[in-house]
Amino acid sequence: MKSLLFLARDALTNYLEGKEVKLSDEVKKKYSNKQACFVTLTKKGNLRGCIGSLYPRQELWKDVVENSISAGFRDTRFLPLEEGELSKIKIEISILSIPKKLEFKSPEDLLKKLNSKYGVILQKKINSATFLPQVWEQIPSKQFFLEQLSLKAGLSRDSWKTAEIWVYEVEKIKE
Repeated sequence: MKSLLFLARDALTNYLEGKEVKLSDEVKKKYSNKQACFVTLTKKGNLRGCIGSLYPRQELWKDVVENSISAGFRDTRFLPLEEGELSKIKIEISILSIPKKLEFKSPEDLLKKLNSKYGVILQKKINSATFLPQVWEQIPSKQFFLEQLSLKAGLSRDSWKTAEIWVYEVEKIKE
């Protein structure tokens, strides 16, 4: 799995230098299964970029390359990475399981079924948002977690009570 971290760092470095990412046939073969991932960049422990995909649509190695470049240079919350920053950036890759719909009868039932091992997707009509399982470390209250996720989706704070909820687990690797 460490080779995915090297791949992500190579993608960032090569993008900065205007070069294409070159990877071995071994890495391509090892990570050829279609899987979704998120790439999170931090600098001094603070978020510096985070982009990913929720559903498998391409080989994992391609998802890592694309999401690394997007997290570093296309996350609209941040300015693009600069060359001098790269050595200060830490990379974390979260490989997602396929999301499953969480059935619940009431808001209370949902709160009982949720736990911190899950990443959560909240969807209501065309609005949706996700929090990776790592977000539970900052927002341990289930209700507050769902309220913040509702707001992230551009909805009212209580929208989680009537939204569709999907959950997934991640395999996390980090520098």
